[in-house]
Amino acid sequence: MATPQDISKPATTPEVAVRRKPVRTSSGAPVPEIMKQGGLVPWLYLFPALLVMSFFIVYPMINTIGLSFQNRDGTASAATTCREGQPCWGVFENYRYALTAEFNTSSPGAFWNSFWSSSYGNTIKWIVVMVFGTVSVGLGFAVLADRVKYEALAKAILFMPMAISFVGAGVIWKFVYDYGTSQTQIGLLNSIITSLGGQPVAWLSTTPINTFMIILVGIWIWSGFCMTILAAALKSVPDEILEAARVDGATEWTVFWRIMVPIILPTITVVVTTMVINVLKLFDLVYVMTGGNFQTDVIANRMYTEMYKNFNVGRGTAVAVVLVIAIIPFIYYNIKRFMEQEATR
Repeated sequence: MATPQDISKPATTPEVAVRRKPVRTSSGAPVPEIMKQGGLVPWLYLFPALLVMSFFIVYPMINTIGLSFQNRDGTASAATTCREGQPCWGVFENYRYALTAEFNTSSPGAFWNSFWSSSYGNTIKWIVVMVFGTVSVGLGFAVLADRVKYEALAKAILFMPMAISFVGAGVIWKFVYDYGTSQTQIGLLNSIITSLGGQPVAWLSTTPINTFMIILVGIWIWSGFCMTILAAALKSVPDEILEAARVDGATEWTVFWRIMVPIILPTITVVVTTMVINVLKLFDLVYVMTGGNFQTDVIANRMYTEMYKNFNVGRGTAVAVVLVIAIIPFIYYNIKRFMEQEATR
């Protein structure tokens, strides 16, 4: 029988360890430890990088935009460069020059011809031909290299042109395309043509083939890059799906187009947009091989010409701003896709 003393004593119970539930975000993901230190601490970690980016990226960008509204030496407004009797956009005069100076607007036919010989028309040629060529050749190399015995060696050889600087590649291919006298041809391509009884061709000064011959050099350089990215994507295609399709009687052509390509399509899209950005920034190959002459100019080379040959800072920076505006949509698309992929992980 319990005594009064026993009744007055509280019942003893084993201690239960209370576990605190981890803090989670609205999406259910756990909050990183660094975010629990307060809102200011993460910014302290980012401050050095933000400082460097502000000095080397943000400030030059703002300064470039400001200079694009001024005259050739930045001492007055661009409106002061307007000439009587000619179109004038006021402070946007440099942009009028950047966007329209290369075009002949006397007739629709003249405008069409002048557009495709301008830096904008040549840039479109580069985007269409080089992006299609690099992605197609890179995808073909990725599929074929995956089936050879010495896969690593084959991929290393195909990637090797990327190890050469673009200036060096331009010098090499300039010798390949060299056009000598009718008696002597030191250019490899013309030497082969003349040895077979043909006539030598001035590959780099004959329009419009000169632009496409330079694009061929770009395809030779960048195909290895595309192959590397796409080969990694092909490795992620499940073997079970491929084997099931082959068992069902699908040909290799059908397996490639109906199974492989749809699965790696997101990667192909990223490679395409990356190559478009690379093409829009293209400068070195054109500068080394033709200097932008013979109707081979591109936007980046035109910017260089205005800035450092014509010494017109206002017009050069206006061309630079136009180039940046053209690149921004593709950068935004790549960032958007990256964030969507991160959200699904």
